[in-house]
Amino acid sequence: MRLDHLAMYVKDLEATRSFFVRYFGASSNEMYHNPKTGLRTYFLSFGDGSRLEIMSRPDVVDNERSLFQAGYIHLAFSVGGKEKVDELTHALQADGFTVVSGPRTTGDGYYESCIEGPEGNLIEITE
Repeated sequence: MRLDHLAMYVKDLEATRSFFVRYFGASSNEMYHNPKTGLRTYFLSFGDGSRLEIMSRPDVVDNERSLFQAGYIHLAFSVGGKEKVDELTHALQADGFTVVSGPRTTGDGYYESCIEGPEGNLIEITE
């Protein structure tokens, strides 16, 4: 068994798609649009075969977020080494994204950083 994909609703579908293509090397399919519901989606594929579905529709609500809320908290991407964690974190910070933590070695031995991506979604960058 394997996890096929994760999905998340966003308000700005194109900006989110561009973010993952630019910084994480995603490839995107053509947009799917359901005119009846207003749903628009892209599947973003990554080099290892993992996929992220980003979705938008007119009735999506924006709830206040908390770092310690129940439920899904972040997406994590392994970039292949400490230097790459540092490089990507600094590039994202230089482009105006907030670094929430790191880069650092965690108590359980992972080298990582965490940034706020589009619309405040947390993204962990690991080696």
